Amino acid sequence: MSDTPAEETSEKKAPEPSDDLVTTQHTLTVKRRKLAYTARTGRIVLRKEVLTDGKFEGHQAKAEVFLTSYTLDDAEPGSRPVTFAFNGGPGSASVWLHMGLLGPRRAVSGDVDSPEPPPYRLVDNPDTLLVHSDLVFIDPVSTGYSRAVNGEKPKEYLGFTPDLESVGEIIRLWTSRNGRWLSPKFLAGESYGTLRAAALAAHLQERHGMYLNGLMLISSVLDMGTIRFTEGNDKPFPLYVPTYAAIAHYHGRHGDRPLDDVLADAEEFAARELPYALERGARLAAEERTAAVQTLASLTGLEESYVDRVNLRIEHVRFFTELLRDRGLTTGRMDGRFTTWEPDGGREHMSDDASISRIIGAYSAAFNHYVRGELEYRNDLPYEILSMDVVRDWSYSEFEGRAVSAVDALSAAMRANPHLKVHVALGYYDGATPYYAAEHVLARLQIPDELRENIESAYYPAGHMMYVHEPSRVQQSKDLGGFVAASANR
Repeated sequence: MSDTPAEETSEKKAPEPSDDLVTTQHTLTVKRRKLAYTARTGRIVLRKEVLTDGKFEGHQAKAEVFLTSYTLDDAEPGSRPVTFAFNGGPGSASVWLHMGLLGPRRAVSGDVDSPEPPPYRLVDNPDTLLVHSDLVFIDPVSTGYSRAVNGEKPKEYLGFTPDLESVGEIIRLWTSRNGRWLSPKFLAGESYGTLRAAALAAHLQERHGMYLNGLMLISSVLDMGTIRFTEGNDKPFPLYVPTYAAIAHYHGRHGDRPLDDVLADAEEFAARELPYALERGARLAAEERTAAVQTLASLTGLEESYVDRVNLRIEHVRFFTELLRDRGLTTGRMDGRFTTWEPDGGREHMSDDASISRIIGAYSAAFNHYVRGELEYRNDLPYEILSMDVVRDWSYSEFEGRAVSAVDALSAAMRANPHLKVHVALGYYDGATPYYAAEHVLARLQIPDELRENIESAYYPAGHMMYVHEPSRVQQSKDLGGFVAASANR
């Protein structure tokens, strides 16, 4: 029998959390060259300085953040570029960029015309960015295997500023522990991850004096006001029109017209006639309204009666639901090339986004096998690929009364660091972060003209995760590799 009092036993604290990184060795053949690399996988403890009455009382464990890093074995680590990558959501793990585009192994999901059946496949990725840069994939708190520690509240990390601070701290820790302060440093973000990356560029400069070489913004959204269809905000309606036109073209609504011609017409209408018509409201002359309805219907592939009923304001999910209603289909939001059957032909909003449901199984199966079977990291927690709890609890309190935006942060970062280069990857069929909205925002960065040469854009005939489209994946890999090589300043 134990001599320890029951009340004392019950008050024993949980074990202090500690890093649980696992190291494994791998090889990859790229153009008949064998690359040897080291993977380190697991969770590192995020700590916070504790001050009580102005007295320092140590570092308190707050969260355990999951990451996977890849470093080449035969390279000089102090000078080799390193890229920190994450996805968006908010609420998404980094599995998409990790297993779809950048990592040394990738999931095979198939594409619109050739979906991969279960149980899916995992293959080498000779197009990996590891050829040009070491890689660190970060899962923010409450995504992947990242969690708050016992006794801490996950909600403390679910917001714009705490997210920046926690991800920025992980980047600082990894850089310091691995002796990489003199390495060229890059951030790669997708979707909300582009807004995070842009804001992090400023945060890392201001908080840690860490200046970056480049940002890779994949499916960019730096100003949420350009994609949020909120009451009184007419900005998104014109900015989505070119994407609507591209999706309509893909599904045969423009006959044999070249896509470039369709997009040129849509961009012209979105830049001039439609904003004017929306701004005029009831003051718009009847003949001008009729002309606008006819043009918008022609570009988007929708019926004129529908465009008229919605008052020239086509909300994006309604568009995906309406475009192919006559065929009993809806198009994908993330990628308008995808379609699925809609069981309710009168539904206003589609019941499923096929561009997610058709590929998420491949990514989930591939990563859950890969992390245990090849990276040898085992954890009984569910790997949270897309957490709806994070989406529900996320806070933008810093932006009360205005649109969520990283435009000012990126502008300030580029002005302070004139060597910072920006690569923007855009998919024509991306209905979540439309390419024309991204162009609109980039043109409004508060930077001098000479710094605009630091920004480059690449366009792909695909959607939000453009690497699902095999020709786009191969080209994008080349584009990102070239960007890193040109921006590393070595």
